[in-house]
Amino acid sequence: MVLTNGNEIFNNARKGKYAVGAFNINDLEWTRGILAAAQETNTPILVQTSMGAAKYMGGYELCLHLVQDTIKSMGITVPVVMHLDHGNYEAAKECIEVGYNSVMFDGHDLPFDENLEKTKEIVKLAHAKGMSVEAEVGSIGGTEDGITGLGELADVEEAKTLAATGVDYLAVGIGNIHGVYPDNWKGLSFDRLQELAAEISTPLVLHGGSGIPKEQIVKAISMGISKVNVNTELQLSFAKATREYIEAGKDQDIDAKGYDPRKLLAPGTKAITDTTKERIEWFGTPSIK
Repeated sequence: MVLTNGNEIFNNARKGKYAVGAFNINDLEWTRGILAAAQETNTPILVQTSMGAAKYMGGYELCLHLVQDTIKSMGITVPVVMHLDHGNYEAAKECIEVGYNSVMFDGHDLPFDENLEKTKEIVKLAHAKGMSVEAEVGSIGGTEDGITGLGELADVEEAKTLAATGVDYLAVGIGNIHGVYPDNWKGLSFDRLQELAAEISTPLVLHGGSGIPKEQIVKAISMGISKVNVNTELQLSFAKATREYIEAGKDQDIDAKGYDPRKLLAPGTKAITDTTKERIEWFGTPSIK
């Protein structure tokens, strides 16, 4: 299966009142674990790199080839979207040149007029090459690649203006945050989501999907959320499984070569697959017929 843009996938999700997961990759194990989950569930999936993760892995071009080559080596047959997550203006332009299928330009920290103009430019550049574009309105709480948001609610009029640029999906702030949710988190603002969904037909994106209770995610999807981002939960699942392997002393089993990184990382990779499959079920992503 060749990589594809997200237009048809997420438009169908909005119409069908389900969501498709967007899962961040951080290395080969993440890539294999996430793609395995998509193949085993026979569902479309979006894999994405943050600017920081792409730098860690060796750059956007390497990340693109890693995903393309892993799809080929694993015999993946489901649709896969390769996406830039929370990219600034320069990163979005670079990923368009490199050949990603989809990019997010995150200009929420800019004055709105500047966010709007740069979004228009990214839409023009990406659409000329058949790529999807995601924009953001309303700050997402927490910190992502050095950009900190307080979790404000998206302004409906600003959201309508950004949607009118022709973006293919729109990330909206509805009280969601990146990272681990604090005990005093107030939950998603379904009132604001209802206002946004009533005015905007563009597929809406829920960032900070890790840690939101299942019932809130399911409700948000029923109201117009079509793409849910997941990163932290995969990191926590990977860390937990790896810790259990080491605490059981399996890495010190010399006869079984438990120190071999292929064995050391295997439980974490399986945990990524299991968590991804669970989230696919939460999102109601239908199997491909």
